[in-house]
Amino acid sequence: MPRIACLHTSDGNAAIFDAARDTARLTDVSLHHTVRADLLAAAEREGGLTPDIAAETVAVLQGLCAGADAVLLTCSTLGPAAQDAATGATVPVMRVDAALARAAVKAGGRVVVLCAVETTVAPTRRLFEDAARATGAAVEVQVVPHAWAAFKAGDLDRYRILVARAAVAAREAGATRVALAQVSMAGAAALLPEDRRPLTSPVVGLVAAARAG
Repeated sequence: MPRIACLHTSDGNAAIFDAARDTARLTDVSLHHTVRADLLAAAEREGGLTPDIAAETVAVLQGLCAGADAVLLTCSTLGPAAQDAATGATVPVMRVDAALARAAVKAGGRVVVLCAVETTVAPTRRLFEDAARATGAAVEVQVVPHAWAAFKAGDLDRYRILVARAAVAAREAGATRVALAQVSMAGAAALLPEDRRPLTSPVVGLVAAARAG
């Protein structure tokens, strides 16, 4: 049974990826979850991913390679560390939002990427703009006001509602595709009609990791 080791920075993400495995029908894949909320908390205190935080993230990711067929980093703020960790790693080390970026820009057009926390903006913009070079898509990254405060307060219903409203507003403002940058935002998609749902990362990211492993 293929084994994917997931590094999360939120306890709730483990359940999201277990559900994503079922949605993607990856019944033959075993998921192993490691949660390091302290890494994201440190990045928030520092205003972003610092070299020290990146180095610690790389060390954790490379440590997870033992016994795994692939390693998946599920935190967008820490995302750039996955590339460094992949260098010399014994198995593929991936960031969950890489597959999301490729899917979002595939058809070109105007792509709006929604983030909940400021520390995610810079790494997300770089990732999506890099992917967009191959398709000519125009990428715009937006922060959903008040969403992260609701998440940190434990008000997940309000969190999802704010994200869903922002996705609707982006579509009404002319976006051809809307993507939710952070794993924790994925539940907001279910609040919208199926044909208006934004793209989310858990399923596409997990499928990419399963294929790579």
